[in-house]
Amino acid sequence: MPQESCVILDDYQGVALSLAPWERIADQVTVRSVKEYIGSTDALIEEIGEASILVVIRERTPLPRNILERLPNLRLIVTTGMRNASIDVAAANELGITVCGTSSSLAPTVELTWALILGAARHVVPEALRLREGGWQETLGTQLSGRMLGVIGLGRIGSEVARLGQAFHMNVQAWSPNLTAERAAAANVTLAESKAALLATSDVVTLHLVLSPTTRGIIGVEDLSLMQPGAYLVNTSRAGLVDTAALIETLEQGGIAGAAIDVFDIEPLPKDSPLRAHPKILATPHLGYVADANYRTSFKEALEDVEAFLSGNPVRQIKP
Repeated sequence: MPQESCVILDDYQGVALSLAPWERIADQVTVRSVKEYIGSTDALIEEIGEASILVVIRERTPLPRNILERLPNLRLIVTTGMRNASIDVAAANELGITVCGTSSSLAPTVELTWALILGAARHVVPEALRLREGGWQETLGTQLSGRMLGVIGLGRIGSEVARLGQAFHMNVQAWSPNLTAERAAAANVTLAESKAALLATSDVVTLHLVLSPTTRGIIGVEDLSLMQPGAYLVNTSRAGLVDTAALIETLEQGGIAGAAIDVFDIEPLPKDSPLRAHPKILATPHLGYVADANYRTSFKEALEDVEAFLSGNPVRQIKP
């Protein structure tokens, strides 16, 4: 008879139990998944119940101290990915809760970034919907070849996005608060003189920064005013990098051609959010990491994390 209980939260697609051989621990742990997002704290506590193990998918459900303190039986949290800003890891450790992670591929986010760039530039969604409704051509797409791609944040994901930009025969420049000429040269891209210079001269600006006190709001109203009227802003990183209200105002005033967004200040995105239906916004429901191969790795390693914890030798631990 299993003595442990494990709950997998926010399994929106209902695939978590099928992507790893959870039966390996069936004699020790009862595992169940929850498909719906639970926004109420009290309802979340009730759903988790007496579980000793919690598996969370990225930052879908925040786990601050006030929630962790109400889960006295919880001993292990496993998050997909090795960084999860929505978990109070310090509080978890103080409460005797181990936090572990999994590896995660950058490829799905890179691919989605380019899906959004291409979709926005060629008006794929409105044209596809128009065709389905019996219509025909109406918009004039933007050719990317020969245009300037501005990459803000040239880390692992940003570098790959830049490389694919070159494959589309775009000119590529990059900037970040700590980007050096040597790193830019290693990625074969031009180091922009400043953020302002990049914004003013790029036809597509794509963000790939870690959200921190220094990067929060790095794209505000003044920054958006520097962009060209025909330019597009793409964000598959973190919503907090952009002043959302300023972005909507800029779009309303015709300051830029459009935006493509995969991340939001509140997730799931409220049904009444203007971002859902704005004609100049191509929005997707935080799909950056949501891909078959990545999920298989995530849940395979989540199972390994649980097994290692039960054996007394936790792996891939996340510290404050």
